[in-house]
Amino acid sequence: MTEKRSRPTIADVARHAGVSTTTVSHTFSGKGVVATATRERVRSVAKSLGYRPDVVARSLRSNRLGVLALVLRPLETLDSTLPAGVDYFLRFAGSAALAAMDFGYGLMLVSDPTRDESPAAALACDGFLITEPVTNDPLIEMLLGEGVPFLSVGRDPARAAYDAWLDTDTELMTDRVLRHLADSGATRVALVTGTDPNSWNLGAEAAYRAWAANRGQDALVAIRPETTGEAGGREAADELFDRNDPPDAVYCLTGRHAAGVLARVRERGLDVPGDVQIVGGSDSEHTRSAVPAITSVDLQPEHLARVAVTMLVNRLDNSDRPVPPGHLHGRLVVRGSTR
Repeated sequence: MTEKRSRPTIADVARHAGVSTTTVSHTFSGKGVVATATRERVRSVAKSLGYRPDVVARSLRSNRLGVLALVLRPLETLDSTLPAGVDYFLRFAGSAALAAMDFGYGLMLVSDPTRDESPAAALACDGFLITEPVTNDPLIEMLLGEGVPFLSVGRDPARAAYDAWLDTDTELMTDRVLRHLADSGATRVALVTGTDPNSWNLGAEAAYRAWAANRGQDALVAIRPETTGEAGGREAADELFDRNDPPDAVYCLTGRHAAGVLARVRERGLDVPGDVQIVGGSDSEHTRSAVPAITSVDLQPEHLARVAVTMLVNRLDNSDRPVPPGHLHGRLVVRGSTR
């Protein structure tokens, strides 16, 4: 980890904002009474200076709390609450909590500490787990600067100068899905991807485009925000099947998009899997309960969580506990939506 950089102090913020240090402290702690306009000015100045109110957190962290922080990065872009039917996050968090307990640690689910509304005390945790960081992820930048140990599940696509990440072999899993569709008779496969700039979306799209080019097929890519859920899948289906040369198979990276595509193509009078085959990139309640049930990738979040916690705790304790064996890529669960 890099050495901690010199950072602006509470006095710097107070001087630039034209207020007392007590006012700055109350602005971030929530104690006392601070006028709305003053609070907004203090936060704006603090942000421009790069100040984070983490003095207490640093003190706590120096004494080791025995707590790991978990930031579920994709969840923060999906909905304000857990999206219906998406169980990956619950499975990951539950397994991570149990694994942490095995090593004598607790696990705390926290929002991104770089966000204004996040409590700075989150930085008191001994180490961070981050799922699917985004390009130039600000949290990774902060943790590197603060010298806080962390491990990300998936890589920050724009950052090569760190090794604290798990490779989930997105490209390999994408190739396996596409080969399954080809082996099942598909001749023109499309991809529906999300908009989050993470290695999951970017890696899968790159692997798909390379696969299509090798087969001499034009790449058919529909992009919809993860937040759009089933409605986004329906829109993607219309985009793809309004073409003069529609696909005969669709790989959707999210289960909610896959469920939307399935519903829409059936409304258009197409048979699944007879006319169109569909695969979901993340198994979920949506893919399991669809009719027909959707062939999907089980990302095996329980195993990923155990591996991630073990590796992070080994960093914290400078130990070499054995890492649970097994592949980190998902496994394809074949159901009725493919032949």
